[in-house]
Amino acid sequence: MTLSVDTGRVSVTPPNDRQEWRAKRATLSLDDYVDGILSGNRGRLARAISLVESINPDHQKLAQELLVRLAPYAGKAHRIGITGVPGVGKSTFIEKFGTLLIEKGHKVAVLAVDPSSSRSGGSILGDKTRMETLANNPQAYIRPSPSSGRLGGVTRTTRETMMVMEAAGYDVVLVETVGAGQNETVVADMTDFFLVLMLPGAGDELQGIKKGVLELADLIAVNKCEDDNARQADLARQHYANALHIMTPSSPNWRPPVLKISGLRGLGLKELWDRIEEHHRIFTESGELDEVRRHQRIKWMWNLIEDRLLAAMKNHPDVRASLPQICQNVEAGTMTVPVAVLDLLGKFGLDVGLTG
Repeated sequence: MTLSVDTGRVSVTPPNDRQEWRAKRATLSLDDYVDGILSGNRGRLARAISLVESINPDHQKLAQELLVRLAPYAGKAHRIGITGVPGVGKSTFIEKFGTLLIEKGHKVAVLAVDPSSSRSGGSILGDKTRMETLANNPQAYIRPSPSSGRLGGVTRTTRETMMVMEAAGYDVVLVETVGAGQNETVVADMTDFFLVLMLPGAGDELQGIKKGVLELADLIAVNKCEDDNARQADLARQHYANALHIMTPSSPNWRPPVLKISGLRGLGLKELWDRIEEHHRIFTESGELDEVRRHQRIKWMWNLIEDRLLAAMKNHPDVRASLPQICQNVEAGTMTVPVAVLDLLGKFGLDVGLTG
């Protein structure tokens, strides 16, 4: 008996057929991937996402061909970024919110990014256990991935994964961030709507809240407003509303509202979705949604350029040969960081000055 990691289902494979079974799995063509994704095959979808996430050069080449084929079928979903400090209840909220959307006839994809260990690089990947009901719903798909230290709590391939999900027919994509102080701008730059979850009664409600996060928010939701938290939630909602009132909205067509919700009880979630749909309608009719996505694609291009240049530099033979000694010199203080950078860039073939 074998376990299919991609689908999470157990299937029986006769021992004599295992070699043939593995060979078939290893020889998926580009058409196999495309046809499987467009037909809603969850196993093919999982393998396609693994292909996109792979750092193997051959896999990357095939993945880019796949994304080109899928591009005409992507881009039609509501893309919603969700952030909040640890303990704010993101997973409970997403499970109830996702279930509500499915009841309304939507297919929901959740890209839940786990924080990677700074020591091992591994991640807990516990989202499927924390969202058990949603994970078992055939109209939902939860993809946990390690953040690998990326800013914003997103992976190197979150945007590509989003495209694959959309091509597979998921019309609402929720991107859950780590929520541990990373640069949320990264998430806002790949979604249409940025939702910030806040806690009631966390001392001074505005203390420690970055102005930048409030500027990015399309809506602030004070979570856990049930029972004894109701009064504190009212106060927190007013604090956040006052803070937003004195800030200039990022769009002339939308002033971010502040709502009270309870992910645990499901309170306020219908109104929250109504606001998201209202935002989507306004931005679509005004043409701002298309403009935002055009700017996002340009930022994505530059992000990829930075990633590829850094990877190429690290893998350059002269850089790799010199790096251990240069790092040792920098650690010992016998070489300054700017000189080390210039030395490495020179070995990579770039001749830049100290102000380059």
